[in-house]
Amino acid sequence: MTMDSDFETAPATPKTRRPPAGASYPWVVLGLLWFCGFFNYADRQALYSVFQPLKEQFQLDDDQLGWIGSAFMIVYASTAPLAGFVVDRVSRRVLVPVGLAFWSLVCAATGYCGTYWQLIAVRAAEGLGESFYFPASMSLLADYHGPRTRSRALSIHQTSVYLGTAGGAVLAGGLAKRYGWPAPFLALGVMGMLYAVVLAFWLVEPERGQTERAEDAAPEADLTASMTLWDKVARILSNRAALLLLLVFVGANFVASTFLTWLPTFILRKFEMDVSNSSLTSTAWPLASLVGALCGGVLADWRARHRKGGRIQVQSLGLILGAPFVYWAGVSSTLPVLVTALLGAGLCKGIYDANIFASLFDVVAPEDRGTAAGLMNSVGWTGGFLAPVAVGYASKYYGLSVAIGSTAVVYFLVGILALFAARAAERPSRAPG
Repeated sequence: MTMDSDFETAPATPKTRRPPAGASYPWVVLGLLWFCGFFNYADRQALYSVFQPLKEQFQLDDDQLGWIGSAFMIVYASTAPLAGFVVDRVSRRVLVPVGLAFWSLVCAATGYCGTYWQLIAVRAAEGLGESFYFPASMSLLADYHGPRTRSRALSIHQTSVYLGTAGGAVLAGGLAKRYGWPAPFLALGVMGMLYAVVLAFWLVEPERGQTERAEDAAPEADLTASMTLWDKVARILSNRAALLLLLVFVGANFVASTFLTWLPTFILRKFEMDVSNSSLTSTAWPLASLVGALCGGVLADWRARHRKGGRIQVQSLGLILGAPFVYWAGVSSTLPVLVTALLGAGLCKGIYDANIFASLFDVVAPEDRGTAAGLMNSVGWTGGFLAPVAVGYASKYYGLSVAIGSTAVVYFLVGILALFAARAAERPSRAPG
Protein backbone atom coordinates (compact mmCIF):
# COMPACT_ATOMS: atom_id res chain seq x y z
CA MET A 1 0.00 0.00 0.00
CA THR A 2 1.40 3.42 -0.89
CA MET A 3 1.24 6.46 1.31
CA ASP A 4 -1.51 7.89 -0.93
CA SER A 5 -3.94 5.37 0.47
CA ASP A 6 -3.40 6.72 3.97
CA PHE A 7 -4.49 10.21 2.97
CA GLU A 8 -7.14 11.15 0.48
CA THR A 9 -8.43 14.67 0.34
CA ALA A 10 -11.95 14.72 1.75
CA PRO A 11 -14.57 17.17 0.51
CA ALA A 12 -14.15 20.50 2.19
CA THR A 13 -16.81 21.63 4.65
CA PRO A 14 -17.79 25.25 5.31
CA LYS A 15 -15.50 25.23 8.36
CA THR A 16 -12.61 23.29 6.81
CA ARG A 17 -10.09 24.52 4.26
CA ARG A 18 -9.17 21.91 1.67
CA PRO A 19 -5.66 20.53 2.39
CA PRO A 20 -3.24 20.15 -0.52
CA ALA A 21 -3.86 16.90 -2.39
CA GLY A 22 -1.43 14.00 -2.50
CA ALA A 23 0.71 12.02 -0.10
CA SER A 24 3.24 14.69 0.85
CA TYR A 25 1.26 17.26 2.82
CA PRO A 26 0.51 14.99 5.82
CA TRP A 27 4.26 14.65 6.26
CA VAL A 28 4.72 18.41 5.85
CA VAL A 29 2.24 18.86 8.73
CA LEU A 30 4.26 16.39 10.76
CA GLY A 31 7.40 18.42 10.11
CA LEU A 32 5.73 21.69 11.06
CA LEU A 33 4.39 20.26 14.29
CA TRP A 34 7.72 18.61 15.06
CA PHE A 35 9.38 21.98 15.64
CA CYS A 36 6.43 23.14 17.73
CA GLY A 37 6.79 20.00 19.85
CA PHE A 38 10.49 20.79 20.22
CA PHE A 39 9.70 24.20 21.74
CA ASN A 40 6.97 22.66 23.88
CA TYR A 41 9.49 20.53 25.75
CA ALA A 42 12.58 22.74 25.49
CA ASP A 43 10.70 25.58 27.20
CA ARG A 44 9.50 23.44 30.09
CA GLN A 45 12.78 21.51 30.51
CA ALA A 46 15.03 24.57 30.64
CA LEU A 47 13.98 25.35 34.20
CA TYR A 48 15.10 22.00 35.60
CA SER A 49 18.64 22.54 34.34
CA VAL A 50 18.95 25.70 36.43
CA PHE A 51 17.50 24.31 39.67
CA GLN A 52 20.85 24.62 41.45
CA PRO A 53 21.38 28.32 40.52
CA LEU A 54 17.77 29.03 41.54
CA LYS A 55 18.29 27.17 44.81
CA GLU A 56 21.31 29.32 45.59
CA GLN A 57 19.90 32.69 44.45
CA PHE A 58 16.48 32.35 46.08
CA GLN A 59 17.69 30.21 49.05
CA LEU A 60 15.28 27.35 48.36
CA ASP A 61 15.17 23.79 49.67
CA ASP A 62 14.30 20.69 47.63
CA ASP A 63 10.63 20.86 48.64
CA GLN A 64 10.34 24.35 47.20
CA LEU A 65 12.18 23.37 44.03
CA GLY A 66 9.75 20.48 43.67
CA TRP A 67 6.78 22.84 43.91
CA ILE A 68 8.20 25.01 41.12
CA GLY A 69 8.27 21.91 38.93
CA SER A 70 4.81 20.84 40.05
CA ALA A 71 3.21 24.26 39.47
CA PHE A 72 3.46 23.72 35.73
CA MET A 73 2.10 20.19 35.92
CA ILE A 74 -0.82 20.99 38.25
CA VAL A 75 -2.21 23.62 35.88
CA TYR A 76 -1.33 21.53 32.81
CA ALA A 77 -3.26 18.56 34.21
CA SER A 78 -6.25 20.48 35.52
CA THR A 79 -6.88 22.44 32.31
CA ALA A 80 -6.18 19.59 29.85
CA PRO A 81 -9.75 18.14 29.68
CA LEU A 82 -11.21 21.56 28.86
CA ALA A 83 -8.40 22.16 26.37
CA GLY A 84 -9.19 18.85 24.68
CA PHE A 85 -12.89 19.66 24.53
CA VAL A 86 -12.07 23.01 22.89
CA VAL A 87 -9.85 21.17 20.40
CA ASP A 88 -12.83 19.05 19.31
CA ARG A 89 -14.81 22.22 18.53
CA VAL A 90 -12.31 24.86 17.38
CA SER A 91 -9.90 24.98 14.45
CA ARG A 92 -6.66 23.29 15.43
CA ARG A 93 -4.67 25.32 12.91
CA VAL A 94 -5.55 28.36 15.06
CA LEU A 95 -5.09 26.78 18.49
CA VAL A 96 -1.58 25.47 17.82
CA PRO A 97 0.16 28.74 16.81
CA VAL A 98 -1.78 30.80 19.37
CA GLY A 99 -0.79 28.37 22.11
CA LEU A 100 2.86 28.44 21.00
CA ALA A 101 2.92 32.25 21.00
CA PHE A 102 1.36 32.41 24.47
CA TRP A 103 3.63 29.91 26.22
CA SER A 104 6.71 31.36 24.47
CA LEU A 105 5.83 34.78 25.86
CA VAL A 106 5.51 33.27 29.33
CA CYS A 107 8.81 31.44 28.88
CA ALA A 108 10.54 34.74 28.09
CA ALA A 109 8.92 36.32 31.16
CA THR A 110 10.50 33.61 33.34
CA GLY A 111 13.86 35.30 32.88
CA TYR A 112 12.54 38.42 34.63
CA CYS A 113 11.34 36.65 37.78
CA GLY A 114 12.76 38.10 40.99
CA THR A 115 10.93 36.08 43.66
CA TYR A 116 10.00 32.48 44.39
CA TRP A 117 6.28 33.17 43.94
CA GLN A 118 6.86 34.80 40.57
CA LEU A 119 8.56 31.59 39.45
CA ILE A 120 5.52 29.61 40.64
CA ALA A 121 3.19 31.97 38.75
CA VAL A 122 4.99 31.85 35.40
CA ARG A 123 5.30 28.08 35.53
CA ALA A 124 1.57 27.80 36.17
CA ALA A 125 0.83 30.13 33.25
CA GLU A 126 3.11 28.11 30.98
CA GLY A 127 1.18 24.99 31.95
CA LEU A 128 -2.04 26.66 30.82
CA GLY A 129 -0.59 27.60 27.43
CA GLU A 130 0.97 24.21 26.74
CA SER A 131 -2.13 22.23 27.76
CA PHE A 132 -3.73 22.90 24.35
CA TYR A 133 -0.82 21.69 22.25
CA PHE A 134 -0.85 17.91 22.52
CA PRO A 135 -4.63 17.44 22.20
CA ALA A 136 -4.59 19.68 19.12
CA SER A 137 -1.47 18.29 17.46
CA MET A 138 -2.25 14.61 18.10
CA SER A 139 -5.81 15.04 16.83
CA LEU A 140 -4.52 16.92 13.77
CA LEU A 141 -1.93 14.26 12.94
CA ALA A 142 -4.49 11.47 13.37
CA ASP A 143 -6.66 13.16 10.72
CA TYR A 144 -3.72 13.24 8.33
CA HIS A 145 -2.32 9.76 9.07
CA GLY A 146 -4.48 6.65 8.98
CA PRO A 147 -4.20 3.58 11.23
CA ARG A 148 -1.54 1.98 9.01
CA THR A 149 0.99 4.81 9.48
CA ARG A 150 -0.29 6.48 12.63
CA SER A 151 2.25 5.05 15.09
CA ARG A 152 5.10 5.91 12.75
CA ALA A 153 3.90 9.49 12.31
CA LEU A 154 3.26 10.01 16.01
CA SER A 155 6.56 8.34 16.94
CA ILE A 156 8.43 10.74 14.64
CA HIS A 157 6.64 13.63 16.33
CA GLN A 158 7.60 12.11 19.69
CA THR A 159 11.26 12.54 18.80
CA SER A 160 10.67 16.29 19.10
CA VAL A 161 9.91 15.70 22.78
CA TYR A 162 13.26 14.03 23.34
CA LEU A 163 15.31 16.48 21.30
CA GLY A 164 13.39 19.32 22.95
CA THR A 165 14.17 17.87 26.36
CA ALA A 166 17.84 17.42 25.48
CA GLY A 167 18.08 20.72 23.62
CA GLY A 168 16.40 22.65 26.41
CA ALA A 169 18.72 21.07 28.98
CA VAL A 170 21.91 21.72 27.01
CA LEU A 171 20.89 25.24 25.97
CA ALA A 172 19.82 26.18 29.48
CA GLY A 173 22.94 24.73 31.07
CA GLY A 174 25.30 26.37 28.57
CA LEU A 175 23.67 29.80 28.51
CA ALA A 176 23.14 29.84 32.28
CA LYS A 177 26.81 29.09 32.88
CA ARG A 178 27.94 31.87 30.54
CA TYR A 179 25.25 34.57 30.87
CA GLY A 180 23.24 33.69 33.97
CA TRP A 181 20.11 31.59 34.48
CA PRO A 182 17.60 34.01 32.81
CA ALA A 183 19.33 33.84 29.40
CA PRO A 184 17.89 30.53 28.09
CA PHE A 185 14.30 31.59 28.82
CA LEU A 186 14.68 34.79 26.84
CA ALA A 187 16.27 32.96 23.89
CA LEU A 188 13.67 30.18 23.74
CA GLY A 189 10.78 32.60 24.20
CA VAL A 190 11.77 34.81 21.27
CA MET A 191 12.41 31.84 18.94
CA GLY A 192 9.04 30.30 19.83
CA MET A 193 7.11 33.49 19.13
CA LEU A 194 8.77 33.81 15.71
CA TYR A 195 7.95 30.20 14.83
CA ALA A 196 4.29 30.73 15.80
CA VAL A 197 4.03 33.12 12.84
CA VAL A 198 5.34 30.40 10.51
CA LEU A 199 2.75 27.91 11.75
CA ALA A 200 -0.08 30.39 11.34
CA PHE A 201 0.62 30.61 7.60
CA TRP A 202 1.39 26.96 6.81
CA LEU A 203 -1.01 24.79 8.81
CA VAL A 204 -4.27 23.70 7.13
CA GLU A 205 -7.25 22.25 9.01
CA PRO A 206 -8.34 18.80 7.72
CA GLU A 207 -11.78 17.24 7.98
CA ARG A 208 -12.09 15.32 11.23
CA GLY A 209 -11.98 11.53 10.87
CA GLN A 210 -11.05 11.64 7.19
CA THR A 211 -8.35 8.96 7.43
CA GLU A 212 -10.78 6.42 8.84
CA ARG A 213 -13.17 7.05 5.96
CA ALA A 214 -10.25 6.83 3.54
CA GLU A 215 -9.54 3.33 4.83
CA ASP A 216 -13.20 2.30 4.55
CA ALA A 217 -13.94 2.32 8.27
CA ALA A 218 -17.68 2.44 8.96
CA PRO A 219 -18.63 6.09 9.56
CA GLU A 220 -20.66 7.10 12.59
CA ALA A 221 -22.85 10.13 13.10
CA ASP A 222 -20.94 13.01 14.63
CA LEU A 223 -22.73 13.84 17.87
CA THR A 224 -20.07 16.28 19.01
CA ALA A 225 -22.17 19.39 18.61
CA SER A 226 -24.83 18.11 21.02
CA MET A 227 -22.47 16.68 23.64
CA THR A 228 -21.11 18.48 26.69
CA LEU A 229 -17.60 18.03 28.02
CA TRP A 230 -18.89 15.72 30.74
CA ASP A 231 -20.83 13.62 28.20
CA LYS A 232 -17.63 13.08 26.24
CA VAL A 233 -15.57 12.31 29.36
CA ALA A 234 -18.20 9.79 30.52
CA ARG A 235 -18.20 8.10 27.11
CA ILE A 236 -14.40 7.79 27.15
CA LEU A 237 -14.23 6.52 30.73
CA SER A 238 -16.90 3.89 30.03
CA ASN A 239 -14.42 2.35 27.57
CA ARG A 240 -12.41 -0.14 29.64
CA ALA A 241 -9.37 -0.12 27.37
CA ALA A 242 -9.23 3.69 27.36
CA LEU A 243 -9.61 3.82 31.14
CA LEU A 244 -6.73 1.38 31.66
CA LEU A 245 -4.53 3.35 29.25
CA LEU A 246 -5.17 6.48 31.31
CA LEU A 247 -4.09 4.69 34.49
CA VAL A 248 -0.95 3.34 32.80
CA PHE A 249 -0.05 6.88 31.75
CA VAL A 250 -0.29 8.06 35.39
CA GLY A 251 2.48 5.68 36.43
CA ALA A 252 4.60 6.16 33.32
CA ASN A 253 4.44 9.92 33.76
CA PHE A 254 5.36 9.66 37.44
CA VAL A 255 8.66 8.05 36.46
CA ALA A 256 9.21 10.38 33.49
CA SER A 257 8.59 13.49 35.60
CA THR A 258 11.01 12.21 38.22
CA PHE A 259 13.75 12.03 35.59
CA LEU A 260 12.79 15.30 33.89
CA THR A 261 12.76 17.24 37.15
CA TRP A 262 15.56 15.72 39.20
CA LEU A 263 18.03 14.06 36.84
CA PRO A 264 20.24 17.12 36.13
CA THR A 265 20.36 17.97 39.86
CA PHE A 266 21.01 14.32 40.81
CA ILE A 267 23.98 14.14 38.43
CA LEU A 268 25.31 17.54 39.56
CA ARG A 269 25.25 16.54 43.23
CA LYS A 270 26.36 12.92 43.02
CA PHE A 271 29.18 13.38 40.54
CA GLU A 272 30.10 16.97 41.50
CA MET A 273 29.63 18.45 38.04
CA ASP A 274 28.78 22.02 37.10
CA VAL A 275 25.35 22.99 35.76
CA SER A 276 26.45 22.73 32.12
CA ASN A 277 28.05 19.27 32.29
CA SER A 278 25.30 17.78 34.45
CA SER A 279 22.67 18.98 31.98
CA LEU A 280 24.68 17.54 29.08
CA THR A 281 25.04 14.14 30.79
CA SER A 282 21.30 14.00 31.51
CA THR A 283 20.57 14.10 27.77
CA ALA A 284 21.62 10.44 27.40
CA TRP A 285 18.12 9.52 28.58
CA PRO A 286 16.01 11.52 26.09
CA LEU A 287 18.37 10.88 23.18
CA ALA A 288 18.07 7.12 23.71
CA SER A 289 14.29 7.61 23.86
CA LEU A 290 14.45 9.05 20.35
CA VAL A 291 15.79 5.76 19.01
CA GLY A 292 13.25 3.82 21.06
CA ALA A 293 10.35 5.88 19.74
CA LEU A 294 11.27 5.31 16.10
CA CYS A 295 11.63 1.57 16.69
CA GLY A 296 8.45 1.48 18.77
CA GLY A 297 6.45 3.22 16.06
CA VAL A 298 7.46 0.76 13.36
CA LEU A 299 6.97 -2.24 15.65
CA ALA A 300 3.55 -1.02 16.82
CA ASP A 301 2.23 -0.39 13.28
CA TRP A 302 3.31 -3.93 12.38
CA ARG A 303 1.80 -5.45 15.52
CA ALA A 304 -1.45 -3.49 15.12
CA ARG A 305 -2.03 -5.15 11.73
CA HIS A 306 -2.16 -8.51 13.52
CA ARG A 307 -3.88 -7.65 16.82
CA LYS A 308 -6.25 -4.85 17.80
CA GLY A 309 -4.34 -4.43 21.04
CA GLY A 310 -0.98 -4.69 19.31
CA ARG A 311 0.15 -1.12 19.94
CA ILE A 312 -0.58 -1.49 23.66
CA GLN A 313 1.35 -4.76 23.81
CA VAL A 314 4.38 -2.89 22.46
CA GLN A 315 3.90 -0.23 25.15
CA SER A 316 3.79 -2.89 27.86
CA LEU A 317 7.05 -4.33 26.58
CA GLY A 318 8.76 -0.95 26.88
CA LEU A 319 7.58 -0.40 30.46
CA ILE A 320 8.44 -3.85 31.81
CA LEU A 321 11.88 -3.94 30.20
CA GLY A 322 12.55 -0.36 31.32
CA ALA A 323 11.97 -0.98 35.05
CA PRO A 324 15.40 -2.53 35.82
CA PHE A 325 17.18 0.32 34.02
CA VAL A 326 15.26 2.93 36.05
CA TYR A 327 16.39 1.25 39.27
CA TRP A 328 19.94 0.92 37.99
CA ALA A 329 20.06 4.63 37.13
CA GLY A 330 19.04 5.62 40.65
CA VAL A 331 21.56 3.45 42.49
CA SER A 332 24.51 3.83 40.09
CA SER A 333 27.77 4.78 41.77
CA THR A 334 29.93 5.54 38.73
CA LEU A 335 29.32 7.76 35.73
CA PRO A 336 29.70 4.99 33.08
CA VAL A 337 27.14 2.84 34.91
CA LEU A 338 24.75 5.78 35.14
CA VAL A 339 25.03 6.60 31.43
CA THR A 340 24.48 2.94 30.49
CA ALA A 341 21.38 2.78 32.69
CA LEU A 342 20.05 6.05 31.25
CA LEU A 343 20.50 4.75 27.71
CA GLY A 344 18.55 1.58 28.54
CA ALA A 345 15.80 3.44 30.40
CA GLY A 346 15.50 5.97 27.58
CA LEU A 347 15.30 3.33 24.87
CA CYS A 348 12.46 1.54 26.68
CA LYS A 349 10.67 4.81 27.44
CA GLY A 350 10.67 5.67 23.74
CA ILE A 351 9.03 2.33 22.87
CA TYR A 352 6.19 3.19 25.26
CA ASP A 353 5.93 6.87 24.33
CA ALA A 354 5.67 6.26 20.59
CA ASN A 355 2.19 4.85 21.07
CA ILE A 356 0.66 6.90 23.89
CA PHE A 357 -1.88 8.63 21.70
CA ALA A 358 -1.92 6.16 18.80
CA SER A 359 -3.07 3.41 21.19
CA LEU A 360 -5.73 5.69 22.67
CA PHE A 361 -7.00 6.69 19.23
CA ASP A 362 -7.41 3.00 18.38
CA VAL A 363 -10.13 2.67 21.01
CA VAL A 364 -12.00 6.02 20.93
CA ALA A 365 -14.16 7.66 18.28
CA PRO A 366 -12.46 10.17 15.91
CA GLU A 367 -14.76 12.98 17.08
CA ASP A 368 -13.58 12.40 20.67
CA ARG A 369 -9.84 12.49 19.98
CA GLY A 370 -9.20 16.00 21.27
CA THR A 371 -11.10 15.38 24.50
CA ALA A 372 -9.49 11.94 24.91
CA ALA A 373 -5.99 13.38 24.45
CA GLY A 374 -6.77 16.19 26.90
CA LEU A 375 -8.12 13.70 29.42
CA MET A 376 -5.03 11.54 28.90
CA ASN A 377 -2.80 14.51 29.70
CA SER A 378 -4.94 15.51 32.67
CA VAL A 379 -5.03 12.11 34.33
CA GLY A 380 -1.47 11.22 33.34
CA TRP A 381 0.06 14.42 34.62
CA THR A 382 -1.43 13.89 38.07
CA GLY A 383 1.43 11.42 38.29
CA GLY A 384 3.59 14.10 36.72
CA PHE A 385 2.92 16.81 39.28
CA LEU A 386 3.09 14.43 42.25
CA ALA A 387 6.54 13.13 41.29
CA PRO A 388 8.70 16.28 41.75
CA VAL A 389 7.30 16.93 45.23
CA ALA A 390 7.23 13.27 46.31
CA VAL A 391 10.80 12.64 45.20
CA GLY A 392 11.99 15.94 46.67
CA TYR A 393 10.37 15.03 49.99
CA ALA A 394 11.74 11.46 49.96
CA SER A 395 15.23 12.72 49.16
CA LYS A 396 15.33 14.57 52.50
CA TYR A 397 15.02 11.27 54.37
CA TYR A 398 16.42 8.58 52.09
CA GLY A 399 18.60 10.46 49.62
CA LEU A 400 17.93 11.37 46.01
CA SER A 401 19.48 8.13 44.75
CA VAL A 402 17.02 5.87 46.58
CA ALA A 403 14.08 8.16 45.76
CA ILE A 404 14.79 7.92 42.02
CA GLY A 405 15.61 4.21 41.96
CA SER A 406 12.43 3.22 43.81
CA THR A 407 10.26 4.52 40.95
CA ALA A 408 11.22 1.36 39.03
CA VAL A 409 8.43 -0.42 40.93
CA VAL A 410 5.89 1.96 39.41
CA TYR A 411 7.17 1.25 35.90
CA PHE A 412 6.87 -2.51 36.35
CA LEU A 413 3.34 -2.37 37.79
CA VAL A 414 1.92 -0.17 35.04
CA GLY A 415 3.64 -2.37 32.47
CA ILE A 416 1.57 -5.30 33.76
CA LEU A 417 -1.54 -3.09 33.75
CA ALA A 418 -0.90 -2.32 30.08
CA LEU A 419 -1.23 -6.02 29.28
CA PHE A 420 -4.78 -5.93 30.66
CA ALA A 421 -5.46 -2.83 28.55
CA ALA A 422 -4.27 -4.70 25.45
CA ARG A 423 -6.71 -7.51 26.17
CA ALA A 424 -9.55 -5.04 26.74
CA ALA A 425 -8.74 -3.39 23.39
CA GLU A 426 -9.66 -6.63 21.62
CA ARG A 427 -13.32 -6.10 22.48
CA PRO A 428 -14.28 -2.49 21.54
CA SER A 429 -16.03 -2.40 18.17
CA ARG A 430 -14.47 0.95 17.22
CA ALA A 431 -10.85 -0.14 17.41
CA PRO A 432 -9.57 0.50 13.88
CA GLY A 433 -6.13 -1.04 14.41
